[in-house]
This record gives sequence, structure tokens and C-alpha cells, in this order.
Amino acid sequence: MINSRLSVAIHTLSLIASFPRGQITSEAIASSVNTNPVVIRRLISQLKKAGILTTQAGVPGASLTKETSEISLLDIYKAIHGKDELFAVHENPNLNCPVGKKIQSTLGDTFYSVQKAMENELAKKSLKDVIEHLL
Repeated sequence: MINSRLSVAIHTLSLIASFPRGQITSEAIASSVNTNPVVIRRLISQLKKAGILTTQAGVPGASLTKETSEISLLDIYKAIHGKDELFAVHENPNLNCPVGKKIQSTLGDTFYSVQKAMENELAKKSLKDVIEHLL
């Protein structure tokens, strides 16, 4: 199973978008997600580095840097996962084996097309789309 960081990030952003700045804390978000506030603070840091969120020193909370309709699920995915590939092919197959010598190129092509299909789907949906379904 793929980890749940993307859904936690979308959950977090949905809450932040739904409250005025400073009215939703990492503790409240963590309670909603049912995780530790440290997990949420790390996630908020990644979203801030990606330019999706902004924070101010001495001011509690975070706010979105753009409208929810302008933040795609792909933007969020890339903020959380960076350039990580969805799937990776093991690195050192036995090149003397008929399967081992072709497994990387064979699976590489398939995994690449699956990654692109997933990214294309995520690009079609915005944070606004998610929030509208939550209300």
C-alpha cells in the first residue's frame, strides 16, 4: 500500500482553508487526522517550502498562498513526495540472467506510464474540488 501522506496533506490543507488564520492549530489538525501534532508540523513545513502555505513568526497558524481552485492535487503530491517515483525498479539484477538483464527497462517503461497517468489525474482535481465534496 502506498503511504497516506498525500491524504493527510489534503486533509490538513482542507482544514486550514476552512478556518481563518490562527484559528486552527497543528494540535487541532492532528486531532482531526488522528495523528501526532509533530507529523502535522513537518507536513506544514513541506507545504510551506513548496509555496502552498505561508506562516509568520509569532503568529499562530498558517494560510494558503493561493485560492483552493489554483492548488491541484498534483501540486500537493509533489510538495509531499518531491521527485520520488511511485514505483522503483530494484537496482542490481543479475545481468547474466535472461530476466535480470531486461527487467529494469521492461518495468521502467510500465512504471513511468503508470506514474504519468496518476499525475495527470491528480492535475485534473483541485483542493477546491475536495473541499466541495467535504461540505
